[in-house]
This record gives sequence, structure tokens and C-alpha cells, in this order.
Amino acid sequence: MSPWDIAAIIAKEPTSLEEEINEIRRRGSNRDLDSASEFEMSDIFYFCRRGVESIMDDEVTKRFSAEELESWNLLTRSNYNFQHISLRLTVLWGLGVVIRYGFLLPLRVTLAFTGVGLLVVLTSIIGFLPNGRMKNFFSEQVHLMCYRICVRALTAIITYHDSENKPKNGGICVANHTSPIDVIILASDGCYAMVGQIHGGLMGVIQKSMVKACPHIWFERSEVKDRHLVAKRLSDHVEDTTKLPILIFPEGTCINNTSVMMFKKGSFEIGSTVYPVAIKYDPRFGDAFWNSSQFGMVNYLLRMMSSWAIVCSVWYLPPMTREEGEDAVQFASRVKAAIARQGGLVDLLWDGGLKRGKVKDTFKEEQQKLYSKILHNLNTHVCLPS
Repeated sequence: MSPWDIAAIIAKEPTSLEEEINEIRRRGSNRDLDSASEFEMSDIFYFCRRGVESIMDDEVTKRFSAEELESWNLLTRSNYNFQHISLRLTVLWGLGVVIRYGFLLPLRVTLAFTGVGLLVVLTSIIGFLPNGRMKNFFSEQVHLMCYRICVRALTAIITYHDSENKPKNGGICVANHTSPIDVIILASDGCYAMVGQIHGGLMGVIQKSMVKACPHIWFERSEVKDRHLVAKRLSDHVEDTTKLPILIFPEGTCINNTSVMMFKKGSFEIGSTVYPVAIKYDPRFGDAFWNSSQFGMVNYLLRMMSSWAIVCSVWYLPPMTREEGEDAVQFASRVKAAIARQGGLVDLLWDGGLKRGKVKDTFKEEQQKLYSKILHNLNTHVCLPS
């Protein structure tokens, strides 16, 4: 029996907690919630069954591993038992290894070093120019050129849709997050102000050179957790309409491009115009998902450069603003739903922080409060005089 068959067996129409327990009580003791308002031992079967269903078909954990393919794309990653399929496929896979690692990989690595090297050198030179239109023009042209070279290093085939909705200065661009290369995918079609933590090593050198030519927003490690400081820096940036739109990935972690998880509310509290962007990768030619708990950055990039190609579609959605009476959480959920709908992704309420953390007690307490509320309402109903 395949996993798809199992999923079909346990699939059912969504029902409420009250309806489920009512059905269990009716089956077990021929009494429903209206006639039995107190706790019954049979009620625990609902929570036990939900727990087993979650273990068999966990909709959260599977979002942090590579998407399963229906067919093998001749990459070892998608089928570790390739040598047991047939001799013909093994020969084809061997030829693919020679082409990918003997020809494509050296060429792509050369392009990557060229793009990054030019970015560091040219942005450092532009940093000596006085602030003004000329500096902004050269900065944008250099960034676009270098990012497009880096895109060629991945053999990325990108289709952009609805370009009339591209983010504009003074706004915030938010997108679903699958991989670090999401930045290159978007920046090769338009310039953005990046937001992130200051790093050391090669990444630190790149960040320092980039900020000389363009007002990117980098934070020290000690500043990242200061929400008020982060919000003020972002707010000050978007208030200046001469500055590039900010690029943010509100999920805060990489998801395997099958779903969109909870958006952090920080970037939606500023009150600026939000430009949603949906990114959808085609894993048949190369899976762009970065499983950071399994692969380091260098290992991941080498895997990307040794794949056949990175194929993706990018949709620029119409700009969105907070509606009257709508808080930041509701606004973030509305934007997330629009991105999921356009990209054909599953819209999940779960926090991407579950990738490395435990389920918050508040999620457990919600179920406890709901069950307690049902019993309390029924007790009140029974005690009322007729």
C-alpha cells in the first residue's frame, strides 16, 4: 500500500470537536452531548485518534524535507535506489553524472565566482561616488548585472508573471521562502534593499561592499531580537520613497515549496504598502529547497550547481494594505493566503519555528479550552430551568 493510499483512507471531511465527541458518545453509550453534559472516558478516543492521524500524516514535519517526486529525474537525491531499477537507467545516470560534474559544474562555479567578485569590486567602487541619481543608477545596474550572472551559474529558468505589480520604492516585498537563492531569483528582475544579520567571512565582505552602494539594512547579532529597533529601522527606510523596496521572507525559515507557513507579524506592523510575491519551483529538474539541518551552505550550493537546472515561476501580486480594523496578524494571514492561492501552495497556520522548536503550550491549551468550553456550555444548558 502506497502513502497515497494511506492518506486516502484517513482522509475525511473536516468536523468540529463537538460533532466528533457527539458521534463517539452516541456510538459508545447511545447518549449524545445534550443528554450527558459531564466528562466521559470515551471522550479521550477523539484526542487519541487525532494524535495517531497526526503521526501518520504530519502536515508540518514533512514540509521541512525535500518534496517527493512521482518520477525519477536522474539525480541521486530523488532516488537513492537508482542502481536497482535497470541497467539502461544506470547508464543514463552515469552519463548524466559526467555531464553535470564534468562540464556544467565547473562552468557554473566559474560564473558564480565571477558574479560575486564583480559585485564586491564594483559596489565598493560605486561607494566612493556622492549620493545622488548617478550613484543610484550605477548601483542598480551593477546589482542587476551581477545577480543575473549568479542566476546563470544556477542555470535558472525563470518565468515572471504580472510585472506591472512589481514592488515600488517605499514599499515592502514579501515572498514565500524555499531557499537562499530566492533572493537571487527576485533580485535578477529588480533591485531590493536586503534585510539581515551581519555575518563574518565571505558573506560579511559581500554585505559590507553592498551597503556602500545601496542602503541595505544589516543588524548586529545583539540587535536582531530587539523588535522595536528592527521596526524603527524598517519604518525609517520605507518612509523615504527614494529608497528601494525592502525584501523580506516573513516565514523566517525555508519550507519545501509545497506550502506556506505562518508569516511573522513584524513586517506587517509598519503600515507600509505590501507587495506580495509567490515563488513556485519545479523540482523535476532540481530541487531548490534548502534543508539547513542536513546540508551546509557550500554543500547546498554545490548540489544546486550540479543539478540539471533550477526552473521556477514568479508571480507579482497586486499591492495590499491593511484594512480598517485589521490588525497585523490578520493582515499577514490575508497576504499569506493570497500567495498560497497564486502559487498553488498549501496555506498552513503553523509556525515555521517548529522546524527546530517544540510545539508551544498555547496550541495545547487551545484544545483544552475548547473542550472545557463545550462541557461548560452544556452544564449551563442543563441547569437552566425549563
